[in-house]
Amino acid sequence: QVQLVESGGGLVQAGGSLRLSCAASGSIFSIDAMGWYRQAPGKQRELVASITTGGSTHYTDAVKGRFTISGDPAKKTVYLQMNSLKPEDTTVYYCNARDRFPGYTRDYWGQGTQVTVSS
Repeated sequence: QVQLVESGGGLVQAGGSLRLSCAASGSIFSIDAMGWYRQAPGKQRELVASITTGGSTHYTDAVKGRFTISGDPAKKTVYLQMNSLKPEDTTVYYCNARDRFPGYTRDYWGQGTQVTVSS
């Protein structure tokens, strides 16, 4: 059974920093990438940042220059350094691991960690 365990969320003032961590356990046949998503109440879950096993990274425009994703998907670990946090970054953040090979894709999710940025 695959489990993703997140840590590092919390309360911080605007302009502050937080670092999220995620470690996956269990068997993932062909991990392709890991990433961080966030979901505000009443909105769709959106990709914040991702990193592939090859080291390629992707960021949503809203966090470029402020957030940095790192880690090693092949070792099932991913981190998100969040700097210059804004109140609009407040929401639940979810770790994701993608298992993919030709003809098959499966996403695994963590339980979510709350990030709250006060103004």
